[in-house]
Amino acid sequence: MMTFVDPEQKLTVDLRVYAIVDPEHAGGRPLPELARMVAQGGATLVQLRDKIHETQEMIALARDIKAALPSDVPLIVNDRVDVARESGADGVHLGQEDMSVAEARKVLGPVPFIGLSIKTVEQARAAPLGILDYVGIGGIFATSSKNNTSRPIGTEGLARIVRVFRDRIGNFPMCGIAGISAANAAQVIAAGADGVSVISALSLAPDPERAARELRAIVDAALAKHAPTPPAVGAGGHDAGNA
Repeated sequence: MMTFVDPEQKLTVDLRVYAIVDPEHAGGRPLPELARMVAQGGATLVQLRDKIHETQEMIALARDIKAALPSDVPLIVNDRVDVARESGADGVHLGQEDMSVAEARKVLGPVPFIGLSIKTVEQARAAPLGILDYVGIGGIFATSSKNNTSRPIGTEGLARIVRVFRDRIGNFPMCGIAGISAANAAQVIAAGADGVSVISALSLAPDPERAARELRAIVDAALAKHAPTPPAVGAGGHDAGNA
């Protein structure tokens, strides 16, 4: 397993099972309850992705989700830096069309996590690694949980992008995104990812806690088989993943 320490507060970015909860893909379950279930099953990070509620509702929902999560499972808010800041979430995940990483870092300060979606080799080469905590690479497989007209990059495309980051900085926190389930999660890890980001395979499962437990076991086994080298240590003793 690869974890990456934030030197400001000693939290870790553990991407093994990165669960996304979304009111449009929750199977009718309240999101705080869904988040609690997947965390109990072994999710290591939870993201709130909400495209339907107004700002104040999103802030309240994020607070409720954070209160439902164990203290060692961070809450990330998708896209909305303002909601992440006002709700006390542990960070934000940005797309290529959202607020820039540099501006988000100015707004949030040095402690909260910032993740960035990466779809191409060019985006990987341009990613501001010095102020990022992790990247989500994809979409790897076809998915029905997000409107995406781009062709899936597959595990071969994932591996190409992983190599860009390895060449740039050595080990850096990376998870695969889109269409990932228990059936293909091991392939994503074998291609170089440190974890998997999942929506439907957990949220729409008959038993989300059990589904998270099964997915966690698959990811852990794949990581043990394809264990990366330890993260490079940069000047000052900090992990290069946060350099």
